[in-house]
Amino acid sequence: MSYFSDLGLAEPILRALGAKGYSDPTPIQRQAIPALLEGRDLLGIAQTGTGKTAAFALPSLHRLAADPQPRKGASCRMLVLSPTRELAAQIAENMRGYAKYLNLSVQCIFGGVPVGKQARALVPGCDVLVATPGRLLDLIEQRALTLRHVEIFVLDEADQMMDLGFIVPLKRVANLLPKERQSLFFSATMPKAIAELGKQFIHNPVRVEVTPQATTAERVEQFAVHLNQAEKQALLTLSLRKGLQSGEIERALVFTRTKHGADRVVRHLAAAGVTAAAIHGNKSQSQRTAALGAFRKGDCPVLVATDIAARGIDVSGVSHVFNFEMPNVPEQYVHRIGRTARAGATGVSISFVAPDEKPYLRDIERLTQVKLACLPLPDGFLQEAARLPAPTRKPGGDEAHDRRDNRRGGERRGPRPEGERRPARPEGERHPARQDGKQRTPRVEGEGQPQQRRFKRRAGGPGAFRGKVKRAS
Repeated sequence: MSYFSDLGLAEPILRALGAKGYSDPTPIQRQAIPALLEGRDLLGIAQTGTGKTAAFALPSLHRLAADPQPRKGASCRMLVLSPTRELAAQIAENMRGYAKYLNLSVQCIFGGVPVGKQARALVPGCDVLVATPGRLLDLIEQRALTLRHVEIFVLDEADQMMDLGFIVPLKRVANLLPKERQSLFFSATMPKAIAELGKQFIHNPVRVEVTPQATTAERVEQFAVHLNQAEKQALLTLSLRKGLQSGEIERALVFTRTKHGADRVVRHLAAAGVTAAAIHGNKSQSQRTAALGAFRKGDCPVLVATDIAARGIDVSGVSHVFNFEMPNVPEQYVHRIGRTARAGATGVSISFVAPDEKPYLRDIERLTQVKLACLPLPDGFLQEAARLPAPTRKPGGDEAHDRRDNRRGGERRGPRPEGERRPARPEGERHPARQDGKQRTPRVEGEGQPQQRRFKRRAGGPGAFRGKVKRAS
């Protein structure tokens, strides 16, 4: 604790660090904390698992504790924005641990839970608020929250926040913040274009970069397996089943590109006797929390996720990361494999590369400057794959979801073969929607078209419909 003591952090914070077993600072903490204690803006770049949360939480809590103020209703003194619900909850939990012996309140708000309960919790005000942008703006529009009293503004995973469509909400939030504030940006990657964009939010920052941008974890063994898309599920099932039985795999994260793809992988694994859970945007917040909790406790050794779980989720003991589908953004690969080899441990990353994903692999190797070692398919793979049980079909089938996912960036469905026509409906059979015998009401000749549907948009808000609606003649 000598380094933290020498920094002059408040005694209650030092006591909380001692309870957590913190002794030596990480490189990002060693470089960031002194600058933040001076009140400087900061742009911190470090790969995941290096302690960024403590790097901004400790000096910020020290500043708030050194200048105690009565809480103002529906407001906060420190605002931390996070791109995902899971990361927001994790940051809030860590900050409550650091503020355990301080008279500071920490609140966390995100979507997926009733907004009324969160609004009531904010009525007396709080010292630290951790939020996702969407729910934050919802509460501001409902006049349940004001940002007039924010003294410290933190943007965690800044590149993802601005690169994945959060730039408009961020600008709205920035316009609501006081001009005089301390602003902190932390991220594992910071492309030049994103850094230029970040200049709109931070002024004359101290730049702290403890590892080269997009550097993958040094203790992660990285492999690639070249195979057809149809063979991926069998290889994943066999690899997980063998690794879990032998004890080689302790916990494994499997990343897919689509939400329905993640659910499909879980059903295949369950049919083969592998306990797995999925976490993605279509799951309710209670389902996501339960799946992540079971994974942390070891009750569920395999977590299948979209890239929602690639950023900042700190789960110890993840020994393997499987890229079931390669990310089309190379920086995302860095975050995916950063889920393993944390806290001094080692890890293994295995990427399944289909022929159409080879360009993604080249982009990743060019970015990370690491050549992935190629692994062959296991001996007797085809025979073992043929013996795997088929999964139970999801009610309603996955075909419609697959087609929609493919149109949104997966494998696109090709055109109908030349000469092939849609199968004709047997004579006398009604359309499925007309099985009740009701017939479509014929249109009276001379009648105009129905009035166009009006778009329900907030007046003056983004995407508001301002054109004139044509009425029936």
